[in-house]
Amino acid sequence: MNAVAGHPATDPAFEGFLRSLGARDASPHTIRAYRTGVGAYLLALAANGIDWRRPTRQELRGYLGTLGSETSRTTVAQRLAAIRAFYRWAVREGFAPGDPWGSIATPRLPRRLPRVLEVDQVARLLAAVEAELEAADLAAPDRGPLTTALALRDRALIETAYAAGLRVSELAGARLGDLDLRRGEVRVLGKGRKERIGLLGRPAIAAQLAYLEGGRPILVERATATPRGLDAGPAQVFLNHRGGPLGVRGLRYRLDRLYRLAGLPEGISPHTLRHSFATHLLDGGADLRVVQELLGHENLATTQIYTHVSPGRLRDAYQQAHPRATRRAT
Repeated sequence: MNAVAGHPATDPAFEGFLRSLGARDASPHTIRAYRTGVGAYLLALAANGIDWRRPTRQELRGYLGTLGSETSRTTVAQRLAAIRAFYRWAVREGFAPGDPWGSIATPRLPRRLPRVLEVDQVARLLAAVEAELEAADLAAPDRGPLTTALALRDRALIETAYAAGLRVSELAGARLGDLDLRRGEVRVLGKGRKERIGLLGRPAIAAQLAYLEGGRPILVERATATPRGLDAGPAQVFLNHRGGPLGVRGLRYRLDRLYRLAGLPEGISPHTLRHSFATHLLDGGADLRVVQELLGHENLATTQIYTHVSPGRLRDAYQQAHPRATRRAT
């Protein structure tokens, strides 16, 4: 095989793999990461005249050593996940006789526990939103309606994210037709475009009603005044100050700002509300399978990580199950 065999720019297997990701509705981020990881792998093998279909154990260990010396452990794990996915597809489609990585021990990342908010910290976050809403009522006349609309939106945003445990992308993608406030439900498309129903409690329903009746119409008026807003269309539930859809970047910015206003610790991410939702459900006695369904996790093992950050539930289970847990030591 010549030195350019397996070059990602010309290899039909690599091109077919990327097309298959698009056909499975993989996110643009996933496709970009897999293109980078697998492309770099194929390029490295081709540069050394190695046939990617039949590399030896020694060649794979050499690549792994080079990769580990140049990138972080997290990046190594991500690259190897992409390479393994590529080989699974290549074997299934007849491009490769087998997965040569199957017999190679690869480094594992230590499991990192998700960071969560305490219940009182969530209350502090909501109090910060309420304070913004009160301040909006006192704003100058020319800014009052818009400021109030944005504050109503932010309250609905926080309440919905926490009540339903939604990802930022799911919040950004939620449309008016996905809301059923009478039943307290919101339909979302999760990872892999899998649909699920998120549940909304009374505070989230009330916040959504206030926003939809008193905030969103003001933002829609701003959309009709600008061609850009008309092009985007106000089908999404959450709109920006111009009346267009509030995207993922805008949502992250707003959440980060509200976290700072509430005086929450540094390092809190937009995903923290989702982690907190799951942990607080388990603390309250919810079944792990129920939490799995509400989060939209395919694998129960993904949900089980929240049991490691739920000391309240562990304590309750111990008190109920251990025969001497409630007896005084003698």
